[in-house]
Formats: sequence, structure tokens, C-alpha cells
Amino acid sequence: MNTETSEGAGLARILVSACLMGDPVRYDAGHKWLADERLARWKQQGRLVVVCPEVSGGLPTPRPPAEIQQASGAEVLSGRARIVDIEQDDPTEAFLRGAHLALHAAKRHGCRLALLTDGSPSCGSATIYSGDFTGTRREGEGVTAALLRANGVEVFSQHQLEALDRRLAELDSRTG
Repeated sequence: MNTETSEGAGLARILVSACLMGDPVRYDAGHKWLADERLARWKQQGRLVVVCPEVSGGLPTPRPPAEIQQASGAEVLSGRARIVDIEQDDPTEAFLRGAHLALHAAKRHGCRLALLTDGSPSCGSATIYSGDFTGTRREGEGVTAALLRANGVEVFSQHQLEALDRRLAELDSRTG
């Protein structure tokens, strides 16, 4: 699911959630395609490394919705919290495996930035669901977002494209 081209060599790279690129990888087999000219430009420039931590971690599509139980991604990473799906099964290990695979892809491709889908138990960067399957969001981050940040990758949500674009220009000006 990784996207790379030689055209992007030397440019700052961005790890991006596959669902934002229109891939049907969400729990409901849907996507959150982000129709934005900046994303289209970055794709054309070969900057994007596309991943879905949940699918990479071994979860099927579709799959039961899952939420972090009364905690955040960092606590799942440390083993102090779990992820439970609506059927009360525990897919935590798949979420952890997917987070580590996303980090590996970021390192392999030199991604210092990530554009992840907010709200997700993997990719949420500012909010995640409450853990009680009521549709309520709360402050927090998903497992992949937490692992990427802990390893120096700057994480942005789909609602922060302007800030990501500014940061990308800043990084490009340092290498150009």
C-alpha cells in the first residue's frame, strides 16, 4: 500500500492514511477521501507514503468498529490499556503491529511528517472516540499517532492541511 516514486527524491515525505487517499480500508469498508489540491500536488510530486495501520496489522475490511478503552494510544503502547471492538473482542495486538509497521514505513522512506485521519483508534491525532461506542469523541490520540510522535514524526490531521503545508515548505526550504 506504500506509494513512492523517484520523482519525490530529495523532497520532504509525508506518511498518509490510506483512507484519506480514497482507499476503502476503514472498518466499514469505506474511505475518507480528502479532495484537496495540496494532497493532489503532494501525490504528483511523489511525496506520499500511503499506509493503513489497521489493515497492515492484519485486520479485515470490513471489521467491527473498535475504540481505545478509557485511555489513549500511548497507554496502549505501554500495555496499560487495550482496544476493544463493539463485539467485545480485543484487536489490540493488530493495532500495535500496524502502528509499528507504519513507523517502519516512515523511517524507511524518511517521512518526518504524517497526515492521519482524526478520530481513529490508530490514526487519531487530536481526538479519538470515548471507548463506550456512543459516537462521542474526546481528546486523545490513537496508537499509530502516539508511536509516530514518540519517534519524532510530526503528526497532522486532515483538518490541519494548512499547518502541514506550512511545515512542509519550511522543511523544503532547509534542504533546498
